[in-house]
Amino acid sequence: MSTLTAKSPSTVASVIPAAARKIRTVAVLGSGVMGSRIACHFANVGLKVVLLDIVPREPNAAEQAAGLSLSHKAVRNRIVNDALQFALKSNPSPIYSKSLADRITTGNFDDDMPLIAQCDWIIEAVIERLDIKQQVFAKVEQYRKAGTLITSNTSGIPINMLCEGRSDDFKRHFCGTHFFNPPRYLKLLEVIPTTHTDPEVVSFFMRYGDLILGKTMVLCNDTPAFIANRVGVFSITAIFNVMQEMGLTVEEVDALTGPITGKPKSATFRTCDVVGLDTMVKVADGVYQNCPDDEARAFFKIPDYVAKMVENNWLGDKSGQGFYKKVKGANGKSEIWALDITTMEYKPAAKPRFESLGAVKSIEKLKDRLPALYQQTDKGADFLKRLGNLLCQYVSKRVPEIADEIYKIDDAMRAGFGWELGPFEQWDALGVANVVKDMETADKRPAQWVYDMLAAGIHSFYRLDKGKRQAYNPQTKQYETIPGSENNIRMDDLRATQKAVWKNTGATLHHLGDGVLNLEFHTKMNAKGSEILEGVNRAIDIAERDGYKGLVVANDAETFSAGANLAMILMLALEEEYDELDFAIRAFQNTMMRVRYSGIPVVLAPHGLTLGGACEMSMHADKVVASAETYIGLVEVGAGVVPGGGGTKEFALRASDAYYEGDIRLPLLQKYLMNIATAKVATSAQEAFELGIFQRNKDIIVVNPNRVTAEAKRAALELYQAGYTQPTPKKVRVLGKSALGTFYAGIASLQVAGHASEHDALIARKVAYILCGGDLSAPTDVSEQYLLDLERQAFLELLATRKTLERIQSILSTANRFATNSSHQFST
Repeated sequence: MSTLTAKSPSTVASVIPAAARKIRTVAVLGSGVMGSRIACHFANVGLKVVLLDIVPREPNAAEQAAGLSLSHKAVRNRIVNDALQFALKSNPSPIYSKSLADRITTGNFDDDMPLIAQCDWIIEAVIERLDIKQQVFAKVEQYRKAGTLITSNTSGIPINMLCEGRSDDFKRHFCGTHFFNPPRYLKLLEVIPTTHTDPEVVSFFMRYGDLILGKTMVLCNDTPAFIANRVGVFSITAIFNVMQEMGLTVEEVDALTGPITGKPKSATFRTCDVVGLDTMVKVADGVYQNCPDDEARAFFKIPDYVAKMVENNWLGDKSGQGFYKKVKGANGKSEIWALDITTMEYKPAAKPRFESLGAVKSIEKLKDRLPALYQQTDKGADFLKRLGNLLCQYVSKRVPEIADEIYKIDDAMRAGFGWELGPFEQWDALGVANVVKDMETADKRPAQWVYDMLAAGIHSFYRLDKGKRQAYNPQTKQYETIPGSENNIRMDDLRATQKAVWKNTGATLHHLGDGVLNLEFHTKMNAKGSEILEGVNRAIDIAERDGYKGLVVANDAETFSAGANLAMILMLALEEEYDELDFAIRAFQNTMMRVRYSGIPVVLAPHGLTLGGACEMSMHADKVVASAETYIGLVEVGAGVVPGGGGTKEFALRASDAYYEGDIRLPLLQKYLMNIATAKVATSAQEAFELGIFQRNKDIIVVNPNRVTAEAKRAALELYQAGYTQPTPKKVRVLGKSALGTFYAGIASLQVAGHASEHDALIARKVAYILCGGDLSAPTDVSEQYLLDLERQAFLELLATRKTLERIQSILSTANRFATNSSHQFST
């Protein structure tokens, strides 16, 4: 852990202009589920963090047995230290890399509150009780230096009430900053100013959260539950009521409200179990108590079966059971059982079948799938229509109460609840006028401003105008450009506003403007086959021929690319078409080398799953501009082969470069061998640097996923403007037998110890052989093509083995089964 030294607070008061304010150290007060994870995310983006919590009342049994008293630092910091360690061990991890935890200093409110005097931002994340939060703020004022930002992570307490009794300087620098759990993964950050908050403070948070924290920033009015929880919990409570009226089961509702309708895989009830039913009920009760004029207030009154679940402590994962629970089956294996809300008993979870879902599951794009789904007539479609009418009515009547503009509601639901489309975006997809007719039939009329909009001849909430995304503003009764949208590049907008420069069935080439092209993949899981290889080569050819300044490779799919097309490889291997396989591998290798040695800068913008061949492409690009949430690795060993597109060669090249820069080659080669042989996948872009996949001298991370493509375009232009010239091939110093024997001995030891099968050991030896440049008698300089030939030879030899073919068949079988059972539910 890092250490900080307390300083005396300053008495100089000022409001720093938003553009001039710097954040270096943040204090997080409260180390619970939210506080500890917020601290981790601050560490993710490079900040020093002070994490404080209360002192325990007394030593626990283990501490007493060790002879420790309440005065001992380990006892006094037990709560905060245990909370942080629990967070660091949780899955998914709240931190990009465990090494970043060194940026967090822990302490307690009694001993270490003076440390906040040197912090630039103090965020409170203690229990949701007004009196306790006010006590914390009173203590903060004793040590906080004037001008320091101070915020609360409350999820529902009115922000204006929290700063009552505080100094003018405190009030001017105070607002709500509501993170969503887990803060690393959920991109929403709601900013809620008070009547006293200085506008410069608000401007700073809106900019800082976007650029540095990677958040979708939503400015909220100070209303109960703010925006996302107000709408999201209404949606859930509406489902509670409508499902009961229609006699639907928990499993049926989750089938209807999951990815098929653009919601997370956890749908409704699995989400409740993960978040905690008590948490959801607390928000609903808060709205019910504090919004007497809400026309839908009755929906926030929890139905009897939910109240009974809370009484029984059936709260979800935290209590071991909720709407679902795991039980041991007759065969000893775990089974998932679901709650029957009519009998309040659990039974094996069923797999619902709706004709409506079957009719639309092959429609890939949600904007096309939703209208088709709403044309269906079965019980499932009826449920979705009733729910949709309620939601559209509710959000239309929340403007301008909770938000002045409709795009804020959509942004909040996409970033906070994981909806693919916000409610107004869904409404647009279905046709505003068509939905209004359905609402009128159901006696669920929308707010008057919707009728005024339609009467004025405006038939959609959003539009593109000269490439800029605009939203209808009910206050001004006209379209207005969405702030910040000019800084982002949306693939949907490119597709809607311009003709492709070139395209085939697997890839499309667009012009991003300013002389930069973008190649987008659109095969299943963006797997790399002949279409994508053709796309890469044609994109570079066109850019070089027609004088473009650079090429970006980016897309907006959930998966950047799952790697090579295994089905094609398996088919050729089973038919023993080794000449065809040799040709295909050469084509892939040649394409990667074309990326490396093109006449224009090539910038890759990966995100999400970036596996196998996609990883290899990133290793050959001039620069990588990676989303922080990039899960990347050379995973070919899992399929029984070696990386055959230059990935192994590239690690040998990097070890050679490191040697000439003064590094020691053997440990570095050993690290690369283990990365490949264990199919290691980085769980963040930060970890990809640590694994050596990304390079610190050229590649960068962008925390906000919405900005990745725009940053990649900027990087391509910078390379061009710096006088980019076509690179020249390098010689690679390989070690030959001097390292190969050491590696073979290590692999044999792993096999003897039972850590590697015979086939695993065979693959690992082939990886080692390539990294060492074969069994050369002495360290030798070789060409990249020499190593590529070794890769291709090893790849083909392994494809001729029964074990490798069995592995590929198993992978494809699992993938097909997953796709069949979980249509539109692919996730990392």
